[in-house]
Amino acid sequence: MTYKIFFLLMLFPNFIYGAGNSDYHIHFSLFWLIPFIGILLSIAILPLINEHFWHKNFGKVSFLWALSFTLPFLFNYGFYVSLHFLVHAIFLEYIPFIVLLFALFTISGGIVLRGNLIGTPILNTGILFIGTVLASWMGTTGAAMLLIRPLIRANNWRDNKLHIIIFFIFLVANIGGSLTPLGDPPLFIGFLKGVDFFWTTKYMFTPMIFVSSFLLIIFYLTDNYYYKKDFNKKPSKQPVNFSIKGKFNFILLLGVIVSVILSGVYQSSLKPLILFDNTLPISFLVRDICLFLLGIISYKITSKSLRNENGFTWFPILEVAKLFAGIFITVVPAISILSENKSIFSTVSNNMYFWITGTLSGFLDNAPTYLVFFNAAGANSQYLMDNVFTLLAISSGAVFMGALTYIGNAPNFMVRSIAEENNIKMPSFFGYMIWSVSILVPIFFIYSLLWF
Repeated sequence: MTYKIFFLLMLFPNFIYGAGNSDYHIHFSLFWLIPFIGILLSIAILPLINEHFWHKNFGKVSFLWALSFTLPFLFNYGFYVSLHFLVHAIFLEYIPFIVLLFALFTISGGIVLRGNLIGTPILNTGILFIGTVLASWMGTTGAAMLLIRPLIRANNWRDNKLHIIIFFIFLVANIGGSLTPLGDPPLFIGFLKGVDFFWTTKYMFTPMIFVSSFLLIIFYLTDNYYYKKDFNKKPSKQPVNFSIKGKFNFILLLGVIVSVILSGVYQSSLKPLILFDNTLPISFLVRDICLFLLGIISYKITSKSLRNENGFTWFPILEVAKLFAGIFITVVPAISILSENKSIFSTVSNNMYFWITGTLSGFLDNAPTYLVFFNAAGANSQYLMDNVFTLLAISSGAVFMGALTYIGNAPNFMVRSIAEENNIKMPSFFGYMIWSVSILVPIFFIYSLLWF
């Protein structure tokens, strides 16, 4: 959260949250943000203090922070009201989020790209370029999980390879997902709200090319610098013998894409489920069941030898599942405060929409943050599509700045976990932000000046 927004919110002693039902009006003071801030600081600080403790207990830490919000909430507002909010956070937000990640993680983990590739600046830049292109069509998670392991294997011989993972997070796990609602959750939220499927392709194409081109050039120059340092260790050149195994998983990936698209366009005649006054469309439930089954099918039909060759383990998805469960629960007051005070932002410029949406997306879940500012800017999809630069500012801010922190987008965490499993020492939460702020923010500043 930026200092400007924090001090602005400090002017309001209490906030009212309306959940679409007039019976639910909760006064959230800033006190309720403590668990959310606590879990963020735990992710940032505990690995620095005791890395072994963190890796053994991060699930318990996440659970305790979630409990520190849930118990006072139950005590103050009662069982039924509390369940209304918690069911919304878990069943309408967290479960769809984690089921989609599970499907993409499991399916892409069954695809093995073979070949004795040698990590040169040209090859590495090419892989990042391909991943950036794929991310909009198979999701940032799918593209990241498909390519991160081959990229690591190609660069195993190098001592200096941290920067490769950092730029991979920037491009493949975030900015590459800009062109379709399949690429990143905020854009899918816009699609569900009525934004045309190809609106993002049309209007986000040039910004994505602009930002990613800068990053690819900077990456090539950086990688070339470190490549020269490691050149003496370069393996002798051999025939590439490139091949792809586990191809059936590409059909399952297509199934994921179709399931997601249909859930947004198909209107079921069946009545939605009502869970503690939360409305769950049947099409969303069917989508999540299909995604889960696609992941299970992939796991059953893909040979264990292929997954072992890919270095596939469940740890990255388990880490994301446990930490984001706590984040989704404790973020409720933060999103509520923003949502009920969105009128504060109704007169801001497009440039400010970009920076506020983006900065908050880096520290909150970017999908609900996008939704808050989508509503603040007009809520009507046709109005926003006509006001191209306003919707562009909100969309690009939410997608691009998910790269600012490890928690800005779920694939960031997963890529970090896989890198650490392969003995690549990744920077801390704040250490990563040194990279992201120093490299990304100047590019975003130029982008915002030119577009907004």
